[in-house]
Amino acid sequence: MSDRLPRLLALVPYLLARPGIKVVDAAADFGVTEKQLRKDLELLWMCGLPGYGPGDLIDLSFEGDTITVAFDAGMSRPLRLTGAEATALLVALRALGETPGVVDGEAVRRAVAKIEAAAGLAQPAGVVVGLGVREGEDTAEVRRIVQTALTAQKALRITYYTASKDEITERTVDPMRLLIVEGRSYLEAWCRRADAVRLFRLDRIDEVTQLAEPASPPPYAEPTDVSSGLFTPQPDQLVATLVLEPDTRWISEYYPVESVEELEGGRVRVRMRYSDRAWMVRLLLGQGGEVHVESPPDLADQLRTRARQALELASNLAST
Repeated sequence: MSDRLPRLLALVPYLLARPGIKVVDAAADFGVTEKQLRKDLELLWMCGLPGYGPGDLIDLSFEGDTITVAFDAGMSRPLRLTGAEATALLVALRALGETPGVVDGEAVRRAVAKIEAAAGLAQPAGVVVGLGVREGEDTAEVRRIVQTALTAQKALRITYYTASKDEITERTVDPMRLLIVEGRSYLEAWCRRADAVRLFRLDRIDEVTQLAEPASPPPYAEPTDVSSGLFTPQPDQLVATLVLEPDTRWISEYYPVESVEELEGGRVRVRMRYSDRAWMVRLLLGQGGEVHVESPPDLADQLRTRARQALELASNLAST
């Protein structure tokens, strides 16, 4: 059944793209026998989205040697993962693969490789640079060092990028645990700089070094309650509604957002909270017009003003 469900989900869009395909050819493409494919088609014939009646189910014709879809019942789109979903799945798989004796490690590695390849093909052309984003082997190495320090109960020195303040800081921390929240890997630790428990996203740790001194979080250091999610809206925060072009979709995955709405052409509309208007203007100004501010109006006005000033400055420099 674990192999059949993905095949059933893929069959309808596959057949819609190949009207009149021969049963033998479709079976070969899916790596199954003709008998098994006909069983799949019989099952699909009785499927549809919730709310449809008997006359609204998938309508297939496969009596002879060919297959034709007369009605798709809303299953016309291939199954795709969004960037956030792919990231969450990869993080969970990597964490699972690093737990000895739980699963087949080789199978997990094959699954990770396939998802990474598919996600890579779907990524927009833009690349995040200079924001502390770490992928692949770099993040794995950070995780390895953090895990080693946790096991050995040693303190860590980290270089960390704080997205909300747009700053990089050096910190000495006492590790408490590793956890996954909303698809992201975090180190929970006592931060000696803040004198409090803090969560550090692994992909924002630029450098990490295990120290010789033991980790010693104070006895009153309580684990963070993440049962309701990581980020709690604050009453003093501002809210922006932004439309992100495909090359800036990474913003919805890198920064906390309240909602994500898929739009045509690979764009998304997001609601994003922020405390510092100047920081938000700098973030959006650096996207080269690939982000459109729908609200609030004063943020859009300030962004236009700053962009105009930057163009005037560039023009003045070019003329001197």
